[in-house]
Formats: sequence, C-alpha cells, structure tokens
Amino acid sequence: MSEKFVVVRNENGPELAYSPDSGVKIIEKDGLKFKDLAKTGELLPYEDWRLSAEERAKDLASRLTVEQIAGLMLYSPHQMVPPMPVGPFPGTFGGKSMQEAGANSWDITDQQKKFLTEDNIRHVLATRFESTEVAAKWNNEMQALCEAQPLGLPVNTSSDPRHGASLTDAEYKIGNGGSTSKWPDGLGMSATFDPKLCRRFGEVASKEYRALGIATALSPQIDLATEPRWMRFGDTFGEHAALSADMARAYCDGFQTTEGETDGWGKDSVNAMAKHWPGGGAQEGGRDAHYAWGKFAVYPGGNFDEHLKPFTEGAFKLDGPTGKAAAIMPYYSVLWDQDKKHGENVGNSYSEYMVKDLLREKFGYDGVVCTDWGITGPHGEGVEGFNSRCWGVEHLSEVEQHLKIIMNGVDQFGGNAAAGPVIEAYKMGCEKYGEAVMRKRFEESAVRLLKNSFRCGLFENPYLDPSESAKVVGSERFCEEGYAAQLKSVIMLKNKQSALPLKKGVKVYVPSRHIDSTLGFMRWPEKPRDFDPVPRSLLEKYFTVVDTPEEADVGLVFIETPITNPYDANDLKNGGNGYFPVSLQYRPYTAVNAREHSIAQGDPYEKENPDRGYKGKTTVAANERDLDNILDTKKRMGGKPVVVIGEMNKPIVPAEFEKSADAILMHFGVQAQAVMDILVGNAEPSALLPVQMPRDMETVETNLEDVPFDVIPYTDECGSTYDFGFGMNWSGKISDERTAKYKKTR
Repeated sequence: MSEKFVVVRNENGPELAYSPDSGVKIIEKDGLKFKDLAKTGELLPYEDWRLSAEERAKDLASRLTVEQIAGLMLYSPHQMVPPMPVGPFPGTFGGKSMQEAGANSWDITDQQKKFLTEDNIRHVLATRFESTEVAAKWNNEMQALCEAQPLGLPVNTSSDPRHGASLTDAEYKIGNGGSTSKWPDGLGMSATFDPKLCRRFGEVASKEYRALGIATALSPQIDLATEPRWMRFGDTFGEHAALSADMARAYCDGFQTTEGETDGWGKDSVNAMAKHWPGGGAQEGGRDAHYAWGKFAVYPGGNFDEHLKPFTEGAFKLDGPTGKAAAIMPYYSVLWDQDKKHGENVGNSYSEYMVKDLLREKFGYDGVVCTDWGITGPHGEGVEGFNSRCWGVEHLSEVEQHLKIIMNGVDQFGGNAAAGPVIEAYKMGCEKYGEAVMRKRFEESAVRLLKNSFRCGLFENPYLDPSESAKVVGSERFCEEGYAAQLKSVIMLKNKQSALPLKKGVKVYVPSRHIDSTLGFMRWPEKPRDFDPVPRSLLEKYFTVVDTPEEADVGLVFIETPITNPYDANDLKNGGNGYFPVSLQYRPYTAVNAREHSIAQGDPYEKENPDRGYKGKTTVAANERDLDNILDTKKRMGGKPVVVIGEMNKPIVPAEFEKSADAILMHFGVQAQAVMDILVGNAEPSALLPVQMPRDMETVETNLEDVPFDVIPYTDECGSTYDFGFGMNWSGKISDERTAKYKKTR
C-alpha cells in the first residue's frame, strides 16, 4: 500500500488501484473485484473489466452530461512539471509561485485543478518533467483528484516525441525531461532503412511512457516530405512512400502492442496519434502552416493521392493486433484546391472533405481525430505573429469554428482548455440540427475517446510507483539500445583517401560556431550567439584538442542546415509583400528561378497584395558562418584532412563545401558521443540517405512541392551522387538488401 493509492489483486483479472480519499470502494462479484467508480454500490457496465472497451465506452458515454463530454473533447495546453515561474505556460499554487507557496514539484497547479474539475478535461499534454519520480507523483495526484469526481474518469496524459537525441527542439516537442533513453527521430530512423528497429523503439518508448504516466503519443509524424525546404521535414520519415508506410506501421505496432493480450491492448500500450492527415509535406515554397504566411500546401504535380499512403498503407494497416493507429491529427494547412466536392479552401480540421468524406467515409477510419494545437479563436493581427491557426474560416466566430469542426467528425480540440465554446457549439448545433442529432454526435466522440483509455487499462489502475518508474525510464538496457540505434543513423557521404576512421588521440581543431540574430519558432527574436558545437571535455576523451588549424592533424567542422526566414514584416512595411525564399545554401541566395506568382493566396490581411511570390528576392542564412568555418579551416590546414559533420533537419546543398571536405558525415540528431565513436572507428557508418541532396538551389526552386525525388542530386568530386539510398561504410558505397528493397520511385 502506498501513501497515495491502494492496490488490489485480482486472482483472475487485472490489478486494481484507487485513492483511499476518492470515495471509490471495491465491489466483489462472481469471485472477482471491480472498482466502484460511480460510487453507487452496484457494478455498472463501464466498471466491468470483463466487457470489451467498446461496450464499456458506450455505457459510460450514455451516462455523461454534455459538460463532461465537452471536457473529454478538450486537450490541455502544454504542461511543465513543475511549471516555469515565467513564460508561455506558467502555473501557480494558491495564487502564489511554487517557491512562495512552498509547494512540491509534483503538486497540481491552480490552472490544472481548474481544467480538471471545472472544465472536465481528461486529456493532458505533458512536456518537461523535473524527474521520473516527479512525473509519477504528479500523475498520481491528478488521477486521485479525477477519481474523486463524478463517474471517476482517469486522466489520459500525452506527450510529443521525447526520445530524440538532438539538442535543438521546437515547440511541437518541447522538453525532454524524465531522462528517457535517446533514439534517432524522424529522418534519423528512416536513415537506418530498418522498420524492425523502429518497431523496437516503439516497444521501448511505450514502456518508458507508461512509467511516466503517459498513455498517448502525439506521434508518429508521417507526412510524406516531398518539399525539401519545409521546416518539419526532419521530423518525418522522408519522401519515399513505401519506406514511410513501413516505418509508420512499425512505430504504431511498437507503441500500441502489449504482448500476450489477444487484441494487443493492455498495460504496456500507448495510443499512437499519427499526424498529419492527409499530409503536410507539400507546403508552398517550404513555408510552414504554424504561421499565417505558411498556411497553404500546393499540388502542382497532381500528386495528392501519394501523400495518403503513409496513412492508408501504414498507420491504417498495422501488422499487429491493434489494427490501426488509435488517433489521427490533421495538419493546420489549407490544401489548395484539393477539395473537389465542396470547393472549400480551409484548414484540414475545418474541411468536411478531408475529414468526413475522405478519412471517415472513404477510408473508414473510426478512431479518434484530434485537431492540431490552437486552431480556434480570432485570427490575430496580420500574418507575422504566432496566432490562432483558423485558416480559411477567419470570418467565423469561435463557437461557429468549434461546431464546424465537430460536425466534420473531429473528436477533440488540441490545446483548448476551456469547455465553454464546445458547450456553446452544442447549443448552436441543437438549434440547427436538433438535440437528438447533437447528443448522438457528442456520444460518438465520447465513445472513441473513452475507448483509448479503457484499452490501456487506465480505469483499472492509472497509478504509478515512483521507485518502479525510476527503474524503467532511462534504464541502462534501454539507453544502450537507443545509443546503438543512433550509431546506425549516421551517414557517411564522403571518405576521400580513407580519411576516416581517425586514430584515437590525434590532434584536432574544432572551430566554434556562430548564429546571427534570428526569429525563433514562436517568432520571438533570438540574440546572436557563439558556442562550441561539442563540449571540449568530450572531445578530449577521444582526441588531443588544439586551438588552431595550424597545430592540428585533422580539422573537425560541425555545421547544421542553413537557417533562413521565409517572412519579414519589415519588407511589408517598406512596400514589399513580406515573403522571402527558404534557402538550403549558406551564401546569400537570390530566387531568380522562382515561380512568378504564388499558386495559393487568400489571407484576410493580404487583400491589397495577396500574391505570396518572392521571385528576385535575396535571403541570407543566419548560420552562414558554418560555411566560412569549413573554407577557413581547409585553407589553414595546409593540405591536412578536414572532416565535416552536419546535423540536418532537411536537405542541404553540398556544392558550397564538398570539395573542401575530405570526409563528410551527416546525421539528423544524435548525441555528440555517437559522432565521436564513428570518427575513431568504434562503430562503422551504415546509414543511407533517406532524402536527396540537391545539386543547387535552382533545382530546389523548380521542384514541385507535392512530388518526391524531383530535384537533381549533387555529384561530388569522387563521382558519388548524393541521391536517396546512398551511403558509405569503410569499404565504400553500401549496396545491400535495404538498397534493393527501397528504390527511388522516380
């Protein structure tokens, strides 16, 4: 017995746990034990774990008030445990800061109490945890509070990807607390060309998630990444539809399957929310739909159907017994002129065609559909800021927006913590369609949402033993497996005259990096910064570190994908339209080969100048110094080898630096130690390019956003072409069963 919950053993059934302060008792029937969540003294169907998740969910949904269902349809904003004293996601305790209140790190904030009790929210997005133990205790506090509420519905906590090894995270995967094992993410996993490894990742990650109290993964991201300039390219499985589908299937099977259960669901299961239906990888000009200036996806190649394949042939057709991804998230973007039935150009969750006609009816998807975060409410001022993403329906009221989404067949609102607009949408729907229709529609969503909690056993035992959780999360075995996978994700593109591997202890020079002032993910200004790409203490475990190229035997130059800004409000103020090219090269790039006018347009704030074209405009990379570091190091090394190590979140133009590099390693986010082990030969590179590396920006600019493999790949001085599937080991170009199976489709 714990201080916070009581554990009850069932000889022929699941383990039960409840809070002694919640009012829940144990009912015994037929020699079995059940939780009296409704506190009636009778065994109700939803409390009977012998029944199917479908039967239990239908019974419970019929008992819920409209207000309770509205709470189920909400998804909390990002929660940090403990909350930050300042910032976008603050938290207080009795109106005071944590320090002033003397609160524990795991205590529930005022804001959390409100949305759990007053707004009936039962789906919570957790980001950063101070520690595994804190996460487990916070989970228990929330579960005890919710168990005491009418009908005792548990919390279903979710997380964005938290196993990535990269040090650079964006908002949609904030935080990596909880000390999980570290694995390749997105393109890094695809670079292994090994779906079985992806499946194993899912198995490990699901155990760590459940030990943190997380039962839903807001992943995998399976958009077909056909536009190489797209900001979120690196989070996907790439542009090969079959490889992406295989990875999606493996990922979902790994997360959702509890071994030994007939239907696959159980205590180790984590619901996978595959995103973003029906694919967000065709963003015009590579701009991103988090922002009004990037709201449009375009299909100049008429290739819409191929973007569905990671879903229809992957996430919807699992090899394991759970059958399909438990949830789907549509993307923010407006898929320009792709609604052939209703002719709407609206964001995907607002689109009757994309959700109701395609997802629900044509493909028969009956799982949860959840909007991406923050798509309802006022548009905001202008197109520059990080505002509500109500693309195409800016003219609708917030309540009308909610009703339109609900009637499309969407079940849940990501990032919405207030029940009021959902309840008002219900009332508006009753006037428009009748109360019977609206009650049926709300119960339909409630059943889908509740099934995902029943399947994972949350109604029987949502509690955690913090000491046991600490043994699972970041265990030595899991960390070793993750690290081995990282090593398998590093690609060697060039190894002139066998420059690699290096001898351990050789003298190396590593230039510091510089990034100019730029706008961050949330469009907040970031100051210029200088920094060492790898801690000197780590370098010294492998090499003798010197301070100048002249002293060194080898130069190690670390770079990342060029950082450019697609939109500048100052240009708009000066008479332009604000739009600039997204560049994959370091030197200033002028878009002389861009299309004359944008394909898509139509923002309420751009009525006078709706064209989003940028032909002839010049953009400058904030990290142009990366290229200078390569060229300067090569010049000063006096013919001695220079090794370039690049971290990519999307493709890059190698032509600017390849001839100045004797060896090139590329990765998509690994721990620095993994790079060191490859450099000195402790591990042999085995990964393959899951993307094309373009010859120049002209071929990038003239590519069709919706078509894969339509750039001309770069060929280096050794005759190697950096095309999809290319990679080298110590013996040369890799040719094996992976390259035979996954061939370029064009």
